[in-house]
Amino acid sequence: QVQLVESGGGLVQAGGSLRLSCAASGRIFSSYDMGWFRQAPGKERVFVAGISRSGGNADYADSVKGRFTISRDNAKNTVYLQMNSLKAEDTALYYCAARWANSERVPVSWYEYRYWGQGTQVTVSS
Repeated sequence: QVQLVESGGGLVQAGGSLRLSCAASGRIFSSYDMGWFRQAPGKERVFVAGISRSGGNADYADSVKGRFTISRDNAKNTVYLQMNSLKAEDTALYYCAARWANSERVPVSWYEYRYWGQGTQVTVSS
């Protein structure tokens, strides 16, 4: 069992930056792939970024490539999402997710993740 708690969301102007954190408790954090998803009102939950258990592989949605960076600190049981050059269309509820890793492939589909946090709201004003 893994418990995930996101933090770092808020209101920011377009062009600004935020860093989201996701603290994990429970079993061995370094055995889990981690991902960030987001869901805007009336829309489906979509993949934003993911990182393999070792941190050696990462993947991003095309919409955030070059602006967002995912990283993890296995000693602190925490995964981060650095978001720069934010746009109004980045406004959403951001979720952290985890799944027991069985390879170095980064899972990009929501159904591949078993554990989810409650989400943190990011609002970008234009």
